[in-house]
Amino acid sequence: MPFCEGNHTREDSKKDLIALEDTLYVIGGKWKLKIINALYVNGNSRFNQLQQIVTGISARVLSKELKEMELNGFIKRNVYTDTPVVITYGITSYCSTLGPVLSTLIEWGNTHKDKIRKDYRN
Repeated sequence: MPFCEGNHTREDSKKDLIALEDTLYVIGGKWKLKIINALYVNGNSRFNQLQQIVTGISARVLSKELKEMELNGFIKRNVYTDTPVVITYGITSYCSTLGPVLSTLIEWGNTHKDKIRKDYRN
């Protein structure tokens, strides 16, 4: 039950806090949601393509993030053994469940940016 709805017990709040901590542990940080969004928008991508799309991320950090996201079932690493070997990354159907969360975060971010700009002008 979301935090803004009534009839929320302390036990509910405690469970919600644990769920929120788990969520932030898995998708938190500077890069994971950006990588997921890049794959969602651009489809399967090679490593170098992702590094160009997600500006500012180093190869080492991208590699680490991709491995963690693969372990959590968000992305799939596809290896094509033709010559030359090609490796692409794509989101899984499980990762697609984050779509509404991403959309809501993007919408909130745009609203917040507009609010800050409006407040600054006043």
